[in-house]
Amino acid sequence: VSPATVSNAYNRPDQLSPLLREKVFEAARGLGYAGPDPVARSLRRRRAGAVGVLYSDRLSYAFADPAAVGVFEGISVATEEAGLGMLLLPGSARGARDPEAVGNAVVDGFVIYCMADNDPLVGAALGRRLPVVLVDHPGVGDVPYVGIDDEGAAAAAAEHLISLGHRRLGVISFELTREPAGGLADLSRPERATFGPSRARLRGYATAIKRAGLSVSGVPVFECAGSTTEEGRVAAEVLLGTQNRPTAILCMSDQLAFGVLRAAPGLGLSLPGDLSVVGFDDVPEAQRTDPPLTTVHQPHVDKGLL
Repeated sequence: VSPATVSNAYNRPDQLSPLLREKVFEAARGLGYAGPDPVARSLRRRRAGAVGVLYSDRLSYAFADPAAVGVFEGISVATEEAGLGMLLLPGSARGARDPEAVGNAVVDGFVIYCMADNDPLVGAALGRRLPVVLVDHPGVGDVPYVGIDDEGAAAAAAEHLISLGHRRLGVISFELTREPAGGLADLSRPERATFGPSRARLRGYATAIKRAGLSVSGVPVFECAGSTTEEGRVAAEVLLGTQNRPTAILCMSDQLAFGVLRAAPGLGLSLPGDLSVVGFDDVPEAQRTDPPLTTVHQPHVDKGLL
């Protein structure tokens, strides 16, 4: 048969009878031919059929973070409806960035999800000149952006605690830069934060604290290397082990807040009698803690869908 008939057998089956199509496949099997090469097909069509998603941390960590899972769920729903695949491009080990992985990714566009301002993977993606959408990564020219008012939400969380009468606050933050220092942050470090949401939430906390006539310099900020329950527990033990311990803690994620809830009873503190905690994200587990966690709601799935 002609090359056109073989092409139709694989790409336009309605153009051939079932019998002729099966004869073509039988001959192909005998020759060891598995069908059109997908890479060659994408070159010819100038379409890869996939969306690349840049994420700052390890792949294993991405699936352990309920907030990230919600965003990925939204992206996957949207790509499925469009007949596209999703290629996750994690940052892997901290400091180990391979811009070539982004440059060589066979994708039609990128979703950049919560990366540091100076991450080389962001520059590599933008340099591809493909369509790009930013999620929780503000401030890149006129590139479309999806996110919430992190600063306003953080301010509202702090104002809630202050309205309850708390005057000694503490903050547990996830990483502020790509090279997290860990531990208690000095007063200048929050100003140097290179993750947009971290920077905005610290501004929001500070705005509410200043508005209440309290000292920002008197609020300890504990920077964690990520956003896990264990890191939140360690941070809480440090903050609550000080002589003038906070009576309320603002956490940048629910995962960190769960760590505070775990640490408090071991330190002889009751919740919310001795200590109030506010998280950020409103993941499903927040309603199953005892007591239920007060938290800031985010529409994670919708972020991915949009």
